[in-house]
Amino acid sequence: FFSSDIRLVESVPDPWDSTSNPILKNGQVILASSLFAEKLLKPTYRLNAWKGERVHVQVVMKSEVAKEKNEFSLEISPLVNENGDEIAASNISVKQITSVLTDEYRSGCGYRPDSSAFYVSAVTDPLILVRYPIVTADSLAYFGISIQVPRDAQPGIYQAAVNTSNSVKLDLELSVTTRILPPPSEWSFDLDLWQHPAAIARVHNLPLWSTSHYEKMRPYYEQLAAAGQKNITTSIVHEPWGHQTFDDFPSLVRWIKKTDGSWSYDFSRFDEYVAFVMSCGINKRINCYSMIPWKMMVRYFDESTQRDTSIATEINTPAYVETWKPMLEAFTNHLKQKDWFNITSIAMDERPMPAMKTAIALLKSIDPSWKIALAGDYHPEIENEIFDYCVASRWSLDSTILHHRKDEKRPTTFYTCCTEAFPNGFTFSPPAEHVVLGCFAQAKGFTGYLRWAYNSWTRDPLHDSRYTAWPAGDTYQVYPGPSSSIRFEKLVEGIQDFEKIRILREEWSTTNQQDKLIQLKQLLDKIEIAQLEKQSAQSLIGESKMRLLELQ
Repeated sequence: FFSSDIRLVESVPDPWDSTSNPILKNGQVILASSLFAEKLLKPTYRLNAWKGERVHVQVVMKSEVAKEKNEFSLEISPLVNENGDEIAASNISVKQITSVLTDEYRSGCGYRPDSSAFYVSAVTDPLILVRYPIVTADSLAYFGISIQVPRDAQPGIYQAAVNTSNSVKLDLELSVTTRILPPPSEWSFDLDLWQHPAAIARVHNLPLWSTSHYEKMRPYYEQLAAAGQKNITTSIVHEPWGHQTFDDFPSLVRWIKKTDGSWSYDFSRFDEYVAFVMSCGINKRINCYSMIPWKMMVRYFDESTQRDTSIATEINTPAYVETWKPMLEAFTNHLKQKDWFNITSIAMDERPMPAMKTAIALLKSIDPSWKIALAGDYHPEIENEIFDYCVASRWSLDSTILHHRKDEKRPTTFYTCCTEAFPNGFTFSPPAEHVVLGCFAQAKGFTGYLRWAYNSWTRDPLHDSRYTAWPAGDTYQVYPGPSSSIRFEKLVEGIQDFEKIRILREEWSTTNQQDKLIQLKQLLDKIEIAQLEKQSAQSLIGESKMRLLELQ
């Protein structure tokens, strides 16, 4: 399921066309773990899972040529094992896999004013809850079956019937082991996908920060919490990233300059938003962007003129200190009153080291206990000052530093963005590349992964993932609905693999099973990004996953 390194592309001949491929005839249905791989197409398919794990399988249905319109439906019975133990239907979801427009990597970062200069195709990615999709004659319909194995499920081989609207019955088998995966709230993996609340308000046509806006945000944030998200993304200035997204990124803090020239701050929106996100299950850390925004400006309300205005706050200028020092003093006291200070970091994104030194010095002068987060290049000169350090995937950090940071419980993660051709999470990226990320983190000693946008949607995200800047899909990983995606589910799969490897390594270390530890290290040593230049992500990760299954 979702494991092919090739996506369904409109501009190439349909490989399932009955005139060229005899496997799928009119109206035929198959279970598949990989598109475009004949040997994996079968009427019975077996999955392997730990208790507590989420696994998937794909169903492909071909419409009849004679019918102008074909209505499909798909139902799956509860899973039952040989002892009569059952995994209820409530743990099983069926969604249609639809397509979205994408482009190509080519130039990586940078604005793309002429979209015609880039190859355009349609790729399968959104997972949409559509019970009876209509498909035109002689075409394909794709469905994803997701199974959340209960943590208290009994081990054994479970079976279920997959019934289709054209009376085809398929058999699904699920082999559940005795091993248990902890709930996402207890995963050690540091996932940090940046949230964008204003984008949700826009696509659902709701007033920003209204009650209906918060109600609509909840399932998006709960979906992210179920992936093990640790950080709450907050903005303490207007547009910390300099208007680079389709939707605005307003500040959660209202800066007010009084008529006498003094400052005051309204933190009520910040408090409301943070408390809401925590109620959705994301409650480990709060990252505040940013003391060094991409455009060195601070917007505030001027009481003397009764309007919003801005002040330039270039680093290493008196204006920077005069503007930021009183705010940080007030913010520090406020966070301590809320009992949030110890889980809050002032966060910076790809800022140069001289600017970081200035910000660190000012912040530490307010309170030496302030935590700092940085996503960017690795600077050994300031490493000791950074609590939450995220470096680009091209960086290779010394194992001594990684172990030291881990012992001090300081997150050390890596990120990908428009710079990295692979592995990545663009809409045209091979889905298996997202699985690679979790295993790469384990192999290199990182504690997790960061990506700049969970839901910074384009104008029409369900149909066109291209943007004026950066490769398609770079700005979001899930779709309005909320609807998950192939990319997001594969990312979760990689995180689950990270946790499984951690659990096995701890067990084998405790029981002194050195042979298994050596074999595990050999598997992880093969997870190198450079290897993807000559080997597909599916091949690279698939081999390791099979060997890991055998070792268990």
